[in-house]
Amino acid sequence: MREHGGNLDLAQQRFGGRTEDWIDLSTGINRLPYPVGDISPHYWRSLPLRFQIESLHQAAQQAYRTTAPVVAMAGAQAAIQMLPYVIKGSGARILGPTYNEYASVFSAARWEVEEVGELDALAGADLAIVVNPNNPDGRSHTRKDLLALLPRVGRLVVDESFADAVPELSLASDAGQPGLLILRSFGKFYGLAGLRLGFAIGHELDIIELAGVCGPWPVSGAAISIGCRALRDEAWAKATSARLVRDCARLDEMVQGQGWRLVGGAPLFRLYETADVGAAQHKLARGHIWSRAFADNPTWLRLGLPGPETEWERLAEVLAR
Repeated sequence: MREHGGNLDLAQQRFGGRTEDWIDLSTGINRLPYPVGDISPHYWRSLPLRFQIESLHQAAQQAYRTTAPVVAMAGAQAAIQMLPYVIKGSGARILGPTYNEYASVFSAARWEVEEVGELDALAGADLAIVVNPNNPDGRSHTRKDLLALLPRVGRLVVDESFADAVPELSLASDAGQPGLLILRSFGKFYGLAGLRLGFAIGHELDIIELAGVCGPWPVSGAAISIGCRALRDEAWAKATSARLVRDCARLDEMVQGQGWRLVGGAPLFRLYETADVGAAQHKLARGHIWSRAFADNPTWLRLGLPGPETEWERLAEVLAR
């Protein structure tokens, strides 16, 4: 298991407490999730029907403002696991540092993997991978710059798992052209990571191939029911995006007294630089607030955004100690 946020079991081993005692800010998952509501018993009793899955695809096209073909799967991670086997090539360049699953998954599939630090260095790759906005530092690239890169690589994969609140960055509307594949996560922005839902958007031939690998029932009935309702709720998405911007500013202001320096971030998470990450994480953990540290960058500390007001109050109290 590679290092990830959400490893609350480790926090409990080190600092005690029950799962419900903790505020997990180690991930970039919305802690004020979309209201699930009632789910028809049909979605639990029966296998998903083809027209239901197509309805989910249409809801995703509406939410992501695209007419390109879409395929649903069990989270963006499921798509990452498939990519080395459905994309032709042997060499991948990844714009890093970024989400660590890409390098590991492609290396395990015997691809030659190179991490580069600049967008132009991706040129010439069989496959170029860009996470936009990037995880964990929030670095982002314009549609213009990414589209200019497209003819210079064999294939361009853009992971937009954190793009819901910054739709102007998305290439989803361009995804119908050959060579471009977009990955979207549902669980982060909608706060329902346990639902395991994500999408790939791309050229028809690529989506057909991915759909074939996914099989006839790529997502659960519950994911279809909730996903269709949430993706079509434009008012909730708009209000949530506005709140996340305000909450980012609120968190930045709240931690100023700790001497942490803002390195970057995106809606849903902030990345800070601190002289002693261990002490900072330990201070938060004593108040049962879990954060994300990085073994390969020992000055970085990442915090997701608290959700209910009670979580903000507890964070303020712990920081003030």
